[in-house]
Amino acid sequence: MRPDRLETEAVLRVGDVCAVTGRRIFVSVDTEKNLSELFFDGDVLRNIAVGSYIDIRKGFLSLIGKVEGENAQGDFTRPADLLRMRERRVLTVALVGFLDNKGEFFGGTKELPLVGNEAFLLTKEKVHQVHRLVSPSGLGLDVAVSEYEGYDIALPVDGLMNSHIAIFGNTGSGKSNTLAIVYQDFIRKMRERNAAAFEQNCRVMLFDFNNEYTGPTCLTSHKKVIQLSTRNDTGDKIPLGTGGLSDIEIVSILADATEKTQKPFLKRALALQHRAMAADDATAYTKGILRRQVTQLLQMSDKVRFDLLLDYFREILPDEDFAGDPVELAADLDWHNNSAECRWNGHWLAQSPEYITNTTLHQHIENFELENDAVSDLIKFSYIQLVSDVLSNRAQNEHIAPAINKLKSKQADIRKVFDSGAAGELFSSNVVVIALGDVNLEMRKTIPLLLAKMVYENHKRVGGARTLNIIIDEAHNILSRESFRESESWKDYRLETFEEIIKEGRKFGVFVTIASQRPNDISHTITSQAHNYFIHRLINEKDLQSIASAVSYIDKITEESIPTLPTGTCIFSGIAGQMPLKLAIRPLAEALRPRSATVQFREVVAVATA
Repeated sequence: MRPDRLETEAVLRVGDVCAVTGRRIFVSVDTEKNLSELFFDGDVLRNIAVGSYIDIRKGFLSLIGKVEGENAQGDFTRPADLLRMRERRVLTVALVGFLDNKGEFFGGTKELPLVGNEAFLLTKEKVHQVHRLVSPSGLGLDVAVSEYEGYDIALPVDGLMNSHIAIFGNTGSGKSNTLAIVYQDFIRKMRERNAAAFEQNCRVMLFDFNNEYTGPTCLTSHKKVIQLSTRNDTGDKIPLGTGGLSDIEIVSILADATEKTQKPFLKRALALQHRAMAADDATAYTKGILRRQVTQLLQMSDKVRFDLLLDYFREILPDEDFAGDPVELAADLDWHNNSAECRWNGHWLAQSPEYITNTTLHQHIENFELENDAVSDLIKFSYIQLVSDVLSNRAQNEHIAPAINKLKSKQADIRKVFDSGAAGELFSSNVVVIALGDVNLEMRKTIPLLLAKMVYENHKRVGGARTLNIIIDEAHNILSRESFRESESWKDYRLETFEEIIKEGRKFGVFVTIASQRPNDISHTITSQAHNYFIHRLINEKDLQSIASAVSYIDKITEESIPTLPTGTCIFSGIAGQMPLKLAIRPLAEALRPRSATVQFREVVAVATA
């Protein structure tokens, strides 16, 4: 026994166990231990109070508990002639884990204490043992201090960054700073360890809805920012790679196509386009298809379908001839309801098909040209395929036309934000920020879905010991269950895509980080699949209920403190730690912060100078 051990334990002693009820322990505090702070070995220790940890000794085992409450209990053992009643504090303690004889902390309950076991304050060394999340050979992220004791806390790279992470908090609570400092320290540590291997094997993609992370040194200076805009043509463009707009998955997402009807149609349209482009003369090949379709059209006996297909040809063929004069395709055609037949210059075309070549519609096909524009050509081939499907009774207009109309409505935006050429590499740097602040609402939902699915499928196909971290800031923008701007089937497809990534991605080295101020709006499947949580201040009752149901291992006291957390303080809970921790996240330097600070009126309206 060390000669100073008795003296040390006398200083640190709090009291002894007076009752044990299940996992709830009651500790009677010595009457002389009611000061708020103690001096020990040159350190100032905060005395025992609600929220602090306590060490209960049972033989050679240190049982670690967290103080959840306290009350006063009368002490009638004093002589009655003192004419007053002495009171002792009684602490309510919940066990959170234990320290073995090697000083290693394990979460959970191994044993319960006995009545009479002594209870002690945790020294700085033991606090570090309890909060040690990083193994001796592991890498740690130095991003936080313990909120109660003020001690440095390192978060483990392995256990945190190779997991799904959820960061929740109201606006102004510090979640953007948390996301930025975690990934900034991660990228810096990985580059310091082996920059070449990190760049080759690890990829990070961040979807930035408010252009907060586009600063030159935010996250890292070794990043590529793709600044998108649907307001004008001056923004960057996302390279779609070799497949481009001939990839059925990309086209289906851009067209908001349904899985069982519209996607198979688009697949047929892409196959038709591929056959045409593979011909010696793509335009001549397409003209031949159009002539055959017009021949069938002008011999039809169904006026409804006749008018419908004629409208499709107006979409396919140019509005003007070579001389620039406007062309009306049906100018020389008459439809007779009694005979259910089309007539040209007095000739019934079903009975005399040799006159079809003389019609304006047939002759105007000679003016058809492919535009060498990926979006326009895709729309034209979609209409050509739809004409074929209607002529063969394979498809109905009301089922297919919405997909083509969606492509038409989006075509200007698609040209502004996507590069369908084969050249160009999305990950020219292994850290990519997709800036969506100047993108309209419809494309804000489309772009993250398309890119996430594209890079996820590519990552699975490449395989090997590689990682991909997908970060979605303001995740409620695309992961919301409540959306009235899209069909139910498309909303389901969008959510199912991200749910698949978060449920299956881990085994392929794909990890998702989401940050949001409205966890209740996000799909419960996604929030419940996260492995680690940083929970900043939340006030809304539904958001708190969502956290309580998703994060089952947060104790009641910690959960009740969430609405009153200071800015920058969060509850960290998950598989990277043995128990929930209240952490104060370090604020980043001004140059490294995301652009999310609250505007100060004293700076906006400066004091006038004389």
